[in-house]
Amino acid sequence: MTATTSSSASGDVAPEPEVTFTIDGVEVGVPKGTLVIRAAEQVGIQIPRFCDHPLLKPAGACRQCLVEVSAPDREGNLRPMPKPQTSCTLEATPGMVVSTQHSSPVADKAQHAQIEFLLVNHPLDCPVCDKGGECPLQNQAMSNGAPESRFLDIKRTFPKPIKISTEILLDRDRCILCQRCTRFQDEIAGDPFIELQGRGGGAPGMEVHSLHGQQIGTFDEAVLGFIPRGEDEAPDYADGTDLAGPGGAAGVRGGAVRSVGAAATDVSGRPFSSYFSGNTIQICPVGALTSATYRFRSRPFDLVSSPSIGEHDACGSAIRVDHRRGVVLRRLAGDDPVVNEEWITDKDRFAFTWQNAPDVLEAPMVRDEEAGELVATSWSEALAVAAEGLQRARSAGGVGVLPGGRLTLEDGYAWSKFARVVLGTNDVDFRARVHSDEEVQFLGHHVAGSEMDVTFSDLERVPRVLLVGLEPEDEAGTIFLRLRKGMLAGRVHVTTIAPLASRGTTKMRADLISTTPGGEAQVLDALAGSVGLDEAGSEIPADLAEALAEPGVVVLAGERLAASPGALSALLRYSRARQARLAWVPRRAGDRAAVEAGLLPTLLPGGRPVTDAEARVDLAALWGSDSLPQTLGRDHTQIVAAAGSGELGGLLVGGVDLSDLPDPAGSERAIRDAGFVVQLEVRHSLVTPHADVVLPVAPPTRKSGTFLTWEGRPRPFEEVFTSHDISDARALDLLARQFGVELGTGSVTEIHHELAELGGWSGARIPAPDTAADTTRVPGAGNEAVLATWRLMLDAARGQDGEPHLAGTAHRPVVRMSARTAEAAGVAGAGKVTVVGPKGSITLPLVITPMPDQVLWLPQHSPGSSVHRMLGVTAGQSVTVSAVTAEVRS
Repeated sequence: MTATTSSSASGDVAPEPEVTFTIDGVEVGVPKGTLVIRAAEQVGIQIPRFCDHPLLKPAGACRQCLVEVSAPDREGNLRPMPKPQTSCTLEATPGMVVSTQHSSPVADKAQHAQIEFLLVNHPLDCPVCDKGGECPLQNQAMSNGAPESRFLDIKRTFPKPIKISTEILLDRDRCILCQRCTRFQDEIAGDPFIELQGRGGGAPGMEVHSLHGQQIGTFDEAVLGFIPRGEDEAPDYADGTDLAGPGGAAGVRGGAVRSVGAAATDVSGRPFSSYFSGNTIQICPVGALTSATYRFRSRPFDLVSSPSIGEHDACGSAIRVDHRRGVVLRRLAGDDPVVNEEWITDKDRFAFTWQNAPDVLEAPMVRDEEAGELVATSWSEALAVAAEGLQRARSAGGVGVLPGGRLTLEDGYAWSKFARVVLGTNDVDFRARVHSDEEVQFLGHHVAGSEMDVTFSDLERVPRVLLVGLEPEDEAGTIFLRLRKGMLAGRVHVTTIAPLASRGTTKMRADLISTTPGGEAQVLDALAGSVGLDEAGSEIPADLAEALAEPGVVVLAGERLAASPGALSALLRYSRARQARLAWVPRRAGDRAAVEAGLLPTLLPGGRPVTDAEARVDLAALWGSDSLPQTLGRDHTQIVAAAGSGELGGLLVGGVDLSDLPDPAGSERAIRDAGFVVQLEVRHSLVTPHADVVLPVAPPTRKSGTFLTWEGRPRPFEEVFTSHDISDARALDLLARQFGVELGTGSVTEIHHELAELGGWSGARIPAPDTAADTTRVPGAGNEAVLATWRLMLDAARGQDGEPHLAGTAHRPVVRMSARTAEAAGVAGAGKVTVVGPKGSITLPLVITPMPDQVLWLPQHSPGSSVHRMLGVTAGQSVTVSAVTAEVRS
């Protein structure tokens, strides 16, 4: 029989030549290079293993998959190998004969012996171990181990747990040294947060061995017995200070911290920095690595598991939600080879408590005019009051619609239909962030209604990827993992246009085209050949420009380019000139669906322009409306301003986080002064105190729907909990009935039927933007600098609320600038600096970083650094900097 191989690299295109060999008497044909253990899987033969993982390189560390092997010699005579071989490291060769434990007493005895060896020091923690009930060691001890133990001595013990981070705990007693965790951090995430250290059983003779036994952990002197040179010296994790062993003997340079700079220190003060560390818990074949959040919370067999989709970014990662008695206790990565493979970010894994936070809205509320407060009421009363107020607001100038970026495709479609059919307005904009008119044109011209042109699998096999205004590790973790996988395989070269080389850039070994914020358009025009390289405002090596001029480049553009005038226009010029494929990568899970649903002032669903008469007529017929509004609507900023001034009569607001807006305080005042405000929200927010009616809507666990990835790939999910909570679409359907309108969005099924009937749009699209670059944005001098900023994955986002263990692993907020900029500003020796904007200041530690002069970087919304609220500026605008202390950094 013939089997096909399952390659971990979905980008493999050319088939390998096939080899034929025999396993347990079955002749098997597999592509050259296939591991024996993988070939056995394909014909249904089970071989026990611990260290093997299809997405990690072979290690042969646990020795559990031993098989008996014979292979032809040069004369073609079949000769047995002198001892059993690890099937996870052995490639199948022509004529090879493999006997597993099913047909070979030798292999069976070897596997029984290895299980016995692994259990010699393994503790009897099964009754309290988090892995109990889903543990491969438990299972294989039963299937491939002895029924009784011959070990009578005292087992080795370690103090436990080691706090790898505030989120990850390690019980070394349970570790079987399979090295899955260390291989993951080396091969997948690229983060040095855990290491294999020591050799053998260690060297006895002292109270603390001068040579530690082999174990997994971090190079932490408090755990491993190492002390820094000089008893009074504190360990300097930042630069990897030499450590000494007991008695003054030579120690070890900190392995896990050797490449972690001071800026990578997390907020707990430890040298830990990984957005993907939770994957090590899931792939650990025993209970050695555990989550501080889930530890001792439940047994796996007491949990109910439901498949779902991550809601924290636009990657649409498959997840598994494990819950008990109506409470989510943990989330795991789902197995989806076309999207996230078997990995998810720590945010997708651990940040789920927000959906059950104490401030979750449980009942509708209306404002009591006499008391001036919101009071709980029934749905019928809330809907009636909301409809009456919105009708008055519609007559008094109209209603602005601000849905936010958390919506599913179904909810977004309902918002779009409600705005046009019920409220009769195109004043709708989901972009609760920095935005521009150029971006609206770009989205309508290139994104809305487009085919899935670039996919996750493309990112690990195309020869060159260009990132513009996007930091994948911070803003789209699954994209980062795919790019790094392709880079390590030698297939993909990444180039980024950014003000500095971030940790993610370094781990992808990306080429950096360093530019000031706002200078992206000039760089892109230079790469397109429309201007000379010397006019780019940045140094672009000729060979790199030549490589980026070759056809087949994939360009990933981040939403932050909306703050860079001319950048999106230049992107389209570059993609046309160089035959590059271009994809837009938003940060929020609902943004791509919002574009497709027409939640923009210029767009109807499917990329239909609101000014196109044919598009309006077709849509009006489907929606059962006499006509649809035909004038271009206001954008988010204009809607808020018009509501505050009384030009608009009211607002319908969804998931808007004011801290993301360019002017949070001004927006809050405008919403407060708006005539009538209805809010649809999951939790109390800064908008809630200013709303006249609040309608609670369901979080993702309590509704079904579809997220769209940045690719445009639908990611449907079902509700985890059956509840009486209603989705945005259902709430708007009920509200429309108060107006006498049948919106037809009461269920997901109804919406899907309507979307199918709507179909695609083949008519004219919105013209491409042609915005000129802002060449007036030039860096200042002295203590003045241009601000660069973006949101870190783990920051002060409300989606992380209620998860302090995860918050402790966030990157430490710092100010970054070049040495020359610090010198010019007079802060070169300062430990901390104060950055001053029009509305306030931010004080953080200073980190000298290679980047353009007179440019300064801050995290956009981390604890102590909310740029929009605290400074009153956006990326590309000027700030000033001054020293806080005169301490000289070593």
